[in-house]
Amino acid sequence: MFLERKEEEKPHKGSVLAGYDLGERYAQISYCLFGQGDVETVAPVVGTKQYNIPFILCKRKGTNQWLYGKEAVKSSGEEDMFPVENLLTLARKGEKVEVDGESFEPEALLTLFIKKSLGLLSLIAPLDHIAALMFTVDGMDDRMVEVLLQVAANLNLKTERIYFQSHTESLYSFMLYQPTQLWAYQVVICEHDGRYLKTYRMECNKRTTPIVALIEEASYETLVVPLEDEEEEIKEDAFRLADERFLAILEELCEGHIVSSAYLLGDGFREEWHKKSLQFLCRNRRVFQGNNLFSRGAVYSLLEKFDPSEAGQTHIFLGEDKLKANIGMRVLRQGKESYFALLDAGESWYELHKSCEILLGEEKTLSFVVTPLNGKNAETRTVPLAGAAETGAPFTRYALDVAMASSDTVQVTVTDLGLGEFFPSRGQMWEESFRIS
Repeated sequence: MFLERKEEEKPHKGSVLAGYDLGERYAQISYCLFGQGDVETVAPVVGTKQYNIPFILCKRKGTNQWLYGKEAVKSSGEEDMFPVENLLTLARKGEKVEVDGESFEPEALLTLFIKKSLGLLSLIAPLDHIAALMFTVDGMDDRMVEVLLQVAANLNLKTERIYFQSHTESLYSFMLYQPTQLWAYQVVICEHDGRYLKTYRMECNKRTTPIVALIEEASYETLVVPLEDEEEEIKEDAFRLADERFLAILEELCEGHIVSSAYLLGDGFREEWHKKSLQFLCRNRRVFQGNNLFSRGAVYSLLEKFDPSEAGQTHIFLGEDKLKANIGMRVLRQGKESYFALLDAGESWYELHKSCEILLGEEKTLSFVVTPLNGKNAETRTVPLAGAAETGAPFTRYALDVAMASSDTVQVTVTDLGLGEFFPSRGQMWEESFRIS
């Protein structure tokens, strides 16, 4: 008997789908009302298009009063205030933080900031109306997964639909909802915060079915924009050097490629220092500037989960945190051999888990079929149940759990369930793993 995974139930029409971008210095919140209207971004100051929420907390000395965001920035210089910055970095490190003579877990401080900032959504709809929440962050490693799992558990939202993904996947989801001519060929995205530059180049392999989307990333620490209070002569010279450096990066990024569109993200592009670079980008390309792509992309990812777009049904994204092969088993069903899918390629490894029950005869070995999406031949991985007790029964029933321990490591857990009253379980359990190339 096989226990199939339940399909995601659609949220109620008008319920809130929220995307939360966790940057190093700022956070952002975008949202949509399911089935009603487009994706919007919350502005902390009503009536403006300033979407960044400074990623900082401030505690007042001797009290339990905490400020966040712009209020925390304004109060951080006061003598009786204790500012806490770099919340995401602190959470990644996992070291306790000393504030006003007390010790705090970094995950608790991160949760506090998120809870307070989510209050901005209450101006749109009650927080109880949040049907799903997607966190997006630059770099979704094992530690970040662990942190976000703790945060999700501590938010105490009514919904259990809390997900997380990388900036690259949010970028992919954002492009799915743009006019197709903007990503008919390749797309270049440049994110600059004034201190460092990160580039993404997205391309789709239309020779595969489904169409495979890939995103190539690169980072540059040598492109620095001067501070606003620098002397004009110094700023002018620094801007010129930054423009030359940026142009060289763009020329290398676009060389040999047909680029349909480009996006410039972040406060680093706020001042018009990149004139030559912009002239280069605008040659036969559409160019956009903004800073809320990732939070909006997180909302579009939620829409894809509950109401897939036409483009989403014909494309698949293979990022670093995606499973790059289908994993299944050859099984007997009603006497006929068939393929039973366990884990699907293109899904985030930390969201994948499958449970079912299987019957094994004398041969106590499991065989898994691994089919890569890169066109290579399918391979078989075997997991022997060493030391399995003989019960005398023609078959033994086992519980099978398959999950991903990392993007390329499959974790298999097998538990002996016995077979009815006459052949009870011996309580045996096996935990094995295998890697996929």
